[in-house]
Amino acid sequence: MEKKEEFINKEFKCLDKGFVRLVDYMGDDSSIVQAARVSYGKGTKTKRADRELIRYLMRHRHTSPFEMVEFKFHVKLPIFVARQWIRHRTANVNEYSGRYSEMKDDFYLPDIEQIRPQSTTNRQGRADNPIEEETAKQVLEIINNTDDLLYKQYKWMLSIDLARELARINLPLSTYTEWYWKIDLHNLLHFLKLRLDNLAQYEIRVYAEKIMELIEPIVPVTVEAFKDYILNSINFSVQELEILKEIIFPDNINEELLKKHNITGLEAEEFKEKLNKFLS
Repeated sequence: MEKKEEFINKEFKCLDKGFVRLVDYMGDDSSIVQAARVSYGKGTKTKRADRELIRYLMRHRHTSPFEMVEFKFHVKLPIFVARQWIRHRTANVNEYSGRYSEMKDDFYLPDIEQIRPQSTTNRQGRADNPIEEETAKQVLEIINNTDDLLYKQYKWMLSIDLARELARINLPLSTYTEWYWKIDLHNLLHFLKLRLDNLAQYEIRVYAEKIMELIEPIVPVTVEAFKDYILNSINFSVQELEILKEIIFPDNINEELLKKHNITGLEAEEFKEKLNKFLS
């Protein structure tokens, strides 16, 4: 990924006709540090100290300092993806209006490898394996033909001067829409946690992956901590912890092992406290 100032206002492709564009942002890692220290100066001691503080905040879920950073995106996405996305009710949104403007002839057509059967284990998702190729081609043909037909009917209704707000109602969920989406970093990370998950729908996951790439150069320390403590971490229930107690060997935990995994200082002490609590 390019340096942070070099990709502002650039369109980064998502799916077949969509994109995400970082329009603007306010703040970076130093803004989080400054807010956490309630300082009116630059808010920086050393890079190492700042990194340790951000990781401490992330580790202990002290979320308000992360709200000091904001991002504004311009996104073009299929309506069915937008309906999933808008469930995250923690952002400011301004969407393209089909009442004021004519809808464009833009429809999402999945890649053939994404035409898959219903998962047998995930009630709301698709399976990992594609369906038979000829069947997949038939599905794509149906989708494509339907999009063409419905758009022609939409244009006909506009030609007879039917109100745009009525003409649009028969358009499919595959129609592309656009919006400006502004959100603070704390709530953006929550969005990414859910939408980067393997169980998230493929189409929205594509946008989440691109957004992660766009914000990482701006808040690299925060993204690193987010990946370490939230995105790639695992929570266990009380019952699961009881099972782990019976199979863990605490004698294997030593200073050399901690250093190998870059756990030092306060974080190492916290880990030892958690381990003692876990085994008690």
